[in-house]
Amino acid sequence: MNDERAARMVEVGAKDVTDRVAVAECIFLAQAGTIERLVGGTPKGDPLEAARIAGLMAVKRTPDLLPFCHPVAVTGAEVAVAPDIEAGRVVVTATVRATDRTGVEMEAMTAAAVAALSLYDAAKAFERSARIADLRLVEKRGGAGGDYRAP
Repeated sequence: MNDERAARMVEVGAKDVTDRVAVAECIFLAQAGTIERLVGGTPKGDPLEAARIAGLMAVKRTPDLLPFCHPVAVTGAEVAVAPDIEAGRVVVTATVRATDRTGVEMEAMTAAAVAALSLYDAAKAFERSARIADLRLVEKRGGAGGDYRAP
């Protein structure tokens, strides 16, 4: 393979250590009855709380999953799940903060995706057609690339 095309992590050692924040979201979509069952809990416990925990665990494992991600000094993370029974959805939002040389966009996106996957895992027993949609970066602050906010 041509060395220029060989996979490698970008060198970030010369970058300044700065505060960084990233917010990502995705939407778990299902029938209203499925969302109601998730909100009410299952024999395994509270699927919404399990999703939050799964998302937080995913933040820590992001560099193990994505080959170009550096381990980052995460200083805090939150995962919120906002069910809307009538609309048949749960909006998952992950916020990750770090003080480091590279950003936490991928940690936030991984957290949101894994939290939504946890919801699917809980719902699959009664609705296999549930789906996950619209994973996206909502906001990023800090670093040389500047700030970003989704339109």
